[in-house]
Amino acid sequence: MNEIIETILAHRSIRKFKNKPLDEETVETLVQCAQAASTSSYQQVCTIIGVEDREKKEKLAELAGNQSYVADNGYFFVFCMDYNRHKVAADLKGIDIHETIQSTEAFIVGTVDAALAAQNVSVAAESLGLGIVYIGGIRNKLQEVSALLDCPDHVLPLFGVAVGYPDAEPGKKPRLPMSAVFHKDQYQSSEQTRALLNQYEKETAAYYTERTGGKRTDGWVTQITTSMATPKRTYMKEFVRSKGLNKL
Repeated sequence: MNEIIETILAHRSIRKFKNKPLDEETVETLVQCAQAASTSSYQQVCTIIGVEDREKKEKLAELAGNQSYVADNGYFFVFCMDYNRHKVAADLKGIDIHETIQSTEAFIVGTVDAALAAQNVSVAAESLGLGIVYIGGIRNKLQEVSALLDCPDHVLPLFGVAVGYPDAEPGKKPRLPMSAVFHKDQYQSSEQTRALLNQYEKETAAYYTERTGGKRTDGWVTQITTSMATPKRTYMKEFVRSKGLNKL
């Protein structure tokens, strides 16, 4: 155990921040931490857009499903998959990389690069006593988000991260049992998974019952299966392809 591990294990999403902006040095430090993340084959496919304009933050909050903390925080980062930079580099050398950019492999590389960079930012921010919350809601209306941030072809906003000084102390949600997510040598049987999920359903139902004073009693299995019963953001496939990505 050390301070880094303690910081990681203490993570919880913060959805209420003090009205105190991050200073420029802190923002730059967090971006440096993002750039220090691992990147596939040195491709560096992630671009971060720091949204400082109040009107744009409020519009993003609206597009993300009226989540107030998208606007009210210390700083808001949008993490993007970015192959525009690679297209410009290829043009400089007179090389055609269109097929590579449009491949599913490139799409996976870009999403992984952005996720790794964002997690570095999250851990670094929390190590400074700041709080964070990931915002997948920007994918509710990506066409509008992309236009708002002037993202060209081959640039896809993936998610946001709100960072700031916490003004709340939410409880830590119990994660799945380690044996449900860590399998040795081979994937575990459905029977094992079923038993673990039954156990986890009871644990998370008890957590929500206590946290809400009985107003909410559903466990993780109930929550997840209910939320996944209807596909969401089904427009994404065509929009992603319209940006020149994931076509091959």
